[in-house]
Amino acid sequence: MTRVWLTGWEWACCGRAFAVGDDVDFGIVTQAPHPALAEALGRVLVATVDAIESHHEGEFDDRVRGRVVAVHAVTREVIERRSLHHPGHGAPPATVMPSDGEEWPVIGRELGNGVFMESRPSRHVIEIVPIAGTAVLLPARGVRLSPIEQDETLPTIEELTSDPPPEWRVRSLAGWLIDIEEQ
Repeated sequence: MTRVWLTGWEWACCGRAFAVGDDVDFGIVTQAPHPALAEALGRVLVATVDAIESHHEGEFDDRVRGRVVAVHAVTREVIERRSLHHPGHGAPPATVMPSDGEEWPVIGRELGNGVFMESRPSRHVIEIVPIAGTAVLLPARGVRLSPIEQDETLPTIEELTSDPPPEWRVRSLAGWLIDIEEQ
């Protein structure tokens, strides 16, 4: 059995979805967990990691191939602090701060055929501070599955539209530990 660490940010954007029972082929960047991973997982949990996967680094000589026998979502507590953008502090230095109640200017682009794409910077910066010693393993069906396949509850409209407090403590996904029976 080989336990492979998958970093949350790498798999947030891309990577082929897989579930328990699927065959996988992971490129391994290292077999020695780095200090940041030890800090995130804690000494006991990081000692169970045999390899660190990456799929953004290019070609890898070291690989882990086999059948997924278990997927563990690794979550940890973080403090999220919300503060207003200020020129030079998260917003470009030349930015003029909009008046209270007004939105940042829209940045848009005509895509053709009547389609217009727009974006608007947030009025807020969110700083995320991990809390040491709070890593927990949660069983999961797979990685990058749809919310229905993962049995996730989707947020309510109230949760999506209400203003959060300036600081709050939440549990956040750090990554996954994947147990693989190598072939």
